[in-house]
Amino acid sequence: MGLDTGSETSKACREIIANSKLILWNGPMGVFEMENFQQGTKDVANAIVEATAKGAFSLIGGGDSVAAINKFKLADKVSYVSTGGGAMLEYLEGIELPGIKAIRE
Repeated sequence: MGLDTGSETSKACREIIANSKLILWNGPMGVFEMENFQQGTKDVANAIVEATAKGAFSLIGGGDSVAAINKFKLADKVSYVSTGGGAMLEYLEGIELPGIKAIRE
């Protein structure tokens, strides 16, 4: 059972995020709702905030990711927060979404 990321994984994620200009975060790193398992998610959230402050565009998508960024009181330090997780990923994949199709018709 994967409850959180370890320190080496968190370090690797932070390095990748620090060197990114566009960040799309969809899904926490573990069971962030439980204090013992939130470190990986908190590390990623803080790395995204730092990268955003340096000019990266950051999009937090999906209910769990939004809950995490809100839990750590960082939502106002990223570029955009969207509760649309799966739909957002499908749209980026090029799948036609029914709601958007209806608006265009």
